[in-house]
Amino acid sequence: MHDQPQLDTPTQRSDRRPGLRRTLRIARAAAISVGGPPVLAAASAVAPVAALRRWPSRVGPPAGRRAAWGLTGAFLALPLVYSGLVRPWLLSWGSTASERAAWYPGDDPAGPTPGIRVTRAVTIEAPAHEVWPWVAQIGQERGGFYTYDWLENLAGCRIHSADRVHPEWQDVRPGTPVGMTPDFGTEVEAVVPGRALVLKNWGSYVVEPAGEDRSRLIARGTFPRGLPSLFYILTLELPHAVMERRMLLGIKQRAEAAGATAASRYPRAA
Repeated sequence: MHDQPQLDTPTQRSDRRPGLRRTLRIARAAAISVGGPPVLAAASAVAPVAALRRWPSRVGPPAGRRAAWGLTGAFLALPLVYSGLVRPWLLSWGSTASERAAWYPGDDPAGPTPGIRVTRAVTIEAPAHEVWPWVAQIGQERGGFYTYDWLENLAGCRIHSADRVHPEWQDVRPGTPVGMTPDFGTEVEAVVPGRALVLKNWGSYVVEPAGEDRSRLIARGTFPRGLPSLFYILTLELPHAVMERRMLLGIKQRAEAAGATAASRYPRAA
């Protein structure tokens, strides 16, 4: 007699669904978060071949040929425009020359020179001790990242950026988990209370006083030479820059609004 095929029981099928759902969530998050840059890079790589072989001329209608040649030209110019104009601005947005040259918690002055070093910054019209609580509570299922919630949730991150400081999220220490999505995250590597939050394999967020009622919020990230830097450039660099810039501005907006509210309730004596 031949062995009869064994059918999965409902329990076995149920056990497999969470793993499948998790795989689909990760694929969705990756496609939305980092899918665009590889597509643009591939199009820019194909554009010279398309131009040499005159592929756009094979498109039927004249309007289609013009559009095809326009796209080809755009993708031919994209690497030069990005590397010469866009990329330097993204890597150093808002920062000063002294901030780019400075060392911050999480940096390794004695280590090898990184392949990429990112320094972004923003001025906040609020003292450092009022900015720090917003930094301390970042993370999925915590204060969020103060960026574009709709875009993060399109990728399945399930994030809602807080509009107030939550005391229960202020106790951060090395090892505190910081979720990025329900399936991916990092942890706190080091903390300088009131000044710096260092996230493992991610970067640092540093609050520096810049006057009595003003501060600078600085984001610093480094990536080793070789494949890690290449991978970052081809996948994460552009979306990371867009979202981190928005994060700095989101913290600025919240800290300044909270300070203005407090000032209206408790005006200083003349």
